[in-house]
Amino acid sequence: MKLLRYLVLLFISCSAFAEPFQNADAAAGQSLVKQHCIRCHAASFGGDGSGIYTREFRKVKNSSALAAQIRNCNTMLGLKWFEDEELNVAKYLNQQYYKFTE
Repeated sequence: MKLLRYLVLLFISCSAFAEPFQNADAAAGQSLVKQHCIRCHAASFGGDGSGIYTREFRKVKNSSALAAQIRNCNTMLGLKWFEDEELNVAKYLNQQYYKFTE
């Protein structure tokens, strides 16, 4: 019984520190960002466009909001990305800029 309790606690603690978008491909996400996002972000925020992710009053506050923002951009720009492509972009942006852990 103690072993079962220990295993349950171990599982809960490990899942609490799981990286969001863990099954996605950050390299594929980076490629999509370079191809579809940087030009517009650079025009709006200058430089390489990363200011949209690093600005003080950024809109995205957690991994769920990041996924929602990417989905919104996909829809508004008519990119026609599949869900796995959205998740790839989310993983890349999270690793590169946001560092969300949940």
